[in-house]
Amino acid sequence: MSHFKPVRPADRHQFDALIDARSPAEFALDHIPGAINCPVLDNEERAIVGTLFVQQGAFEARRVGGAMVAANLAKHLHEQFADKPERWKPLVYCWRGGMRSGSMVQWMRLVGWDAQQLAGGYKSFRRHVITQIEELVPQLQLRVILGATGSAKTRVLQALEAQGAQVLDLEHCARHKGSLLGNLPGIEQPSQKNFETQIGTVLEKLDVSRPLYLEGESARIGRLTVPLPLVDRMREATAIEIAATPDARLDYLLRDYAYLGDDVDLLTGKLRVLTESLGKETVGRWQNWAQEGQLSPLFAELMRLHYDPHYQRSQSNHFKLWDKRQCIEATSLAKADIERIAMQILALESAG
Repeated sequence: MSHFKPVRPADRHQFDALIDARSPAEFALDHIPGAINCPVLDNEERAIVGTLFVQQGAFEARRVGGAMVAANLAKHLHEQFADKPERWKPLVYCWRGGMRSGSMVQWMRLVGWDAQQLAGGYKSFRRHVITQIEELVPQLQLRVILGATGSAKTRVLQALEAQGAQVLDLEHCARHKGSLLGNLPGIEQPSQKNFETQIGTVLEKLDVSRPLYLEGESARIGRLTVPLPLVDRMREATAIEIAATPDARLDYLLRDYAYLGDDVDLLTGKLRVLTESLGKETVGRWQNWAQEGQLSPLFAELMRLHYDPHYQRSQSNHFKLWDKRQCIEATSLAKADIERIAMQILALESAG
């Protein structure tokens, strides 16, 4: 067995398993990618111990909490860890690398496993994520994919990745399509911390000497904020526009947002937000179409009156190389066309 030594976040890939000893609520907010949650105190127990600490002091909190921790550790040894071999090497962390992960590591090492504790716990990993973003983003060779709403930019990114390109899909990380109607049905957006964790994890694996393709986003995706260093870098990046025809975009939107026809209340509520800018008459007409399931005229007018005017203004204001952008024209956005667009985008690199 190797001797106990501090382990840093960058060393985490050297271990057989990554174990988060925090409560399920803490784990749900954010955790190190790939970690499994084996809490030494569950949500209710953690609240009880915290209350005891405040009301009766540290000793009573440790006495009661210690019994809870022992019971939970026994449960994990009987269940999650029951089939682990003698040479199993897990890395354990809690909030700041204190008693919760320390107690688990101590018992694991008594069993005979080469368990180690992440120095500084989740807080050190959080600092690692922020540092990764701050240090790596300025080195990125960004290629920003632009295009009016309905230009299949996300699908093009997926096709680029399938063809071997490096891709950062911010909308996937945010669980949101980035537009007025961008909420995904039945899917909550992650916490801001988890959003940044996903971004940092992608950046950590990149070859910074190769291009990285991403969609040109605003500073916010739904309720989440894109890290400022990345926003600044995007604004200065090489711009590639998918110039799809209105008919192609409408066909794509009707496929990509078909699920909105199943939740009329959600759709009419989202449209209500536009009343101030577009007027009651227009929004009322759209809400009636939504009630009747007529998505085609609704999306056609949304494009013409809302999305497209906003797009033209925002691109020239936000992307410094907009006037020098390279355009890929498209009259259809079917699967084969999207794959062709991706190939054309990759060809621009060799042509340049």
